[in-house]
Amino acid sequence: MPRNLIIRGRCFDWGQRTYLMGILNVTPDSFSDGGEFNTTSAALVQAQALVTAGADMIDVGGQSTRPGAKQITLAEELDRVLSVLQVIRPEISVPISVDTTRAAVARASVEAGADMINDISGGTFDSEMLPTVAELGVPMILMHIRGTPQTMQQQTDYQDLLTEIYSFLARQIEAATTAGIDLDKIIIDPGIGFAKNYEQNLEIFRDLRSLTKLNCPILVGASRKSFIGRILNQPDPKARVWGTAAACCAAIFNGADILRVHDVQEMHDVSLVADALLRQATQRDC
Repeated sequence: MPRNLIIRGRCFDWGQRTYLMGILNVTPDSFSDGGEFNTTSAALVQAQALVTAGADMIDVGGQSTRPGAKQITLAEELDRVLSVLQVIRPEISVPISVDTTRAAVARASVEAGADMINDISGGTFDSEMLPTVAELGVPMILMHIRGTPQTMQQQTDYQDLLTEIYSFLARQIEAATTAGIDLDKIIIDPGIGFAKNYEQNLEIFRDLRSLTKLNCPILVGASRKSFIGRILNQPDPKARVWGTAAACCAAIFNGADILRVHDVQEMHDVSLVADALLRQATQRDC
C-alpha cells in the first residue's frame, strides 16, 4: 500500500476510500465542456460547485488534450491557467492540480498556488518537467501515452497492452525519483483513451490491478469518454453520466485510488457506495 500523502493539510489515506478529482477545463475546445468555464468568473463558480459536490481536489487544464486537439502557445496556456488560479486559489480550500506538459507552466502554476502537477505525457514531452517538479517539491501524476494528442489515435498497436503501460510507468517513476521527486508524491494513470482503442480501454479496466505492483496510487480518468459513448450509442458526452458511473465502479473494484471526473456530485454517491461494498481498510495516521 502506498504511503499516505498530505497535500495542503489534507491527508490522502490510500486504500481507505476513493478520492475525487473534479475537472475544471478552462479551454474553448475540450471534448465535453469546452468554452463553458474559460472565463475567470465561470471557472470560480464551477470550482466552488465541484468542491460543494464533494471534490477532494480540482484539476485545472488550459490545454485541451482531446484527440486531435491543437497545441496552443506557452503564452496562451500560461494566461489561461494563471488567470484562473489567481481567482480560485483564495476561494478554494482543496488541493489544486494543474494539467500541463510544460515545465514553465508547472513552475508558474505552483508559484500561483497550485499544489500538484498532472502531466499526460508522464514527464516525457518537456525534458525540464521532472527536474522542475522535483525542485518545486509537489506531487505529480504520471500518465501513460504514446505520441501526442494530435497523433495518439494512430499509435494503438501493442503487443501486450498492460505490460507496456506498466513498463512505461515504471521507467517514468524511476526517471522521476532519479530527478529528485519523492516516490510517495508520485501518482500513476494508465491513460484511458490516450493511444488506446475501444477494446484496449476495456482491457485496462479488467487488468487495472496489475498496476498496483508499482506501489503508487492509481488515478483513472474515464469520465464521459468515447468508449462509454460507443457502449451506450450516446454521442453527447454530457449524457454519459450513468455509463461513467459504471466505469467508476469498475475502476474502484480494480484498485483505483482517485477518479478524475466531470460529474462530481453523482460520482461522489457512486464512490461512497462502492467503497462501502469493497473497502475494509482502517485509517492510518498521516
